[in-house]
Amino acid sequence: MVRYFTTAGGFHPIGGRRLTSEETQSLEQRVRAVLELIRPAIRADGGDLEFVGITPEGVVQIRLLGACIGCPSSEMTLRTGIEHNLRRHVPDVTGVQAVP
Repeated sequence: MVRYFTTAGGFHPIGGRRLTSEETQSLEQRVRAVLELIRPAIRADGGDLEFVGITPEGVVQIRLLGACIGCPSSEMTLRTGIEHNLRRHVPDVTGVQAVP
């Protein structure tokens, strides 16, 4: 099954594979692995993202970079793309927050 990631440029596949056991070692490692699957779709639209941290409540903090800064679609990318995929692949994630 191919999973899709939404950006301003449309829907993009994020791999269609399950994370390996090595990728599921720690919460941070799992989050970083999913972000690496998402990153090419964001870069294709001229943006990028940076993992900042995870709050004790399970909220992943992301810094949006490049074309994502000030983009009117960045909130949609954050919620329907990044957050949806993180919560689907890493059930411990409760949300995603953009930080400056």
